[in-house]
Amino acid sequence: MPTPATLINSRPLNPWLYLGIPAATALILILLELTSLDMNLARLAYDPLAGEFIGKHSYFLEDILHDRAKQVVIALGVISALVFAASFKVTRLMPWRRELGCLVLSMALSTGFVTPVKVVTSVQCPWSLNEFGGQETYSELLAARPATDKPGRCWPGGHAATGFTLFALFFMFRDRKPRLAKAGLVLAFSLGTIFSIGRMLQGAHFFSHNVWTAVFCWLICLGVYYFILYRPDKSTATEIGAPMKR
Repeated sequence: MPTPATLINSRPLNPWLYLGIPAATALILILLELTSLDMNLARLAYDPLAGEFIGKHSYFLEDILHDRAKQVVIALGVISALVFAASFKVTRLMPWRRELGCLVLSMALSTGFVTPVKVVTSVQCPWSLNEFGGQETYSELLAARPATDKPGRCWPGGHAATGFTLFALFFMFRDRKPRLAKAGLVLAFSLGTIFSIGRMLQGAHFFSHNVWTAVFCWLICLGVYYFILYRPDKSTATEIGAPMKR
C-alpha cells in the first residue's frame, strides 16, 4: 500500500516556463541555422597551423571530462536502478518508489534516445569537415545530406546528454525537497554545459548540437515526471494539460 507521503499534491507546472522556454530555444536554434554561428564558434577552437582542434590531444578533456565523467554518471544510473529495485522490499525506501522510478526512466530515456537519432540524422562532426581538416561536406540540420561513405553521427550531442540527463534529479525532488531539486537543476545544467564545451574544444560537436540535447533531455524528463509523479491540486489554474483561466 502506498504511504501518505507518496500522495502529496504537486507544485503547479507553469506551461509558459516549463514548455515555453524549451520551445523558444528550439525556434532560436532553427533560426540560427541561417547564420554561421556554429562555424564561427568551432573556428575559435581550431588551430589552423596545427590542422586540428586545440583539445584533440587533451588528456583532461578526453580521459577525465569525457571517459571518467561518463562512467560516474553511468554508475549513478546503475545505483539508482538498484535502489529503485530495493524500494519494493526496503520499508524506508518505499515512500520514494515512484520518484526513484521516475529518475531511472528519465535517465534511461534521455540518454538512450541519442544514438538512434544520430543514426537517422547523419549530421557530421566538425572534425570530419573540410573546413577543419576532414573529408566531409557541411550541411545544415534541415538540409539534405551530401553523399558520403561515412555518414555523420554527431547530432544531438551524446556527451552533453550525460550531463543534461540529470535534469531528472530536479523532477525527482521537485515536490518533496525543493532545495535538492534546485541543486539538481544547477548540477545538470552545469555538467551539461561543461561537457558540451569540452567536446566543442575537441571538435566533436557544434554549439547547437549540445543545446538541442539540453532541450530534448529537459522535455523527456518533464514528460516522465508529468505522467508518473505529477499530481496537481484541483484548484491549480495554470498547469500543463489544463485550461487556463481568462
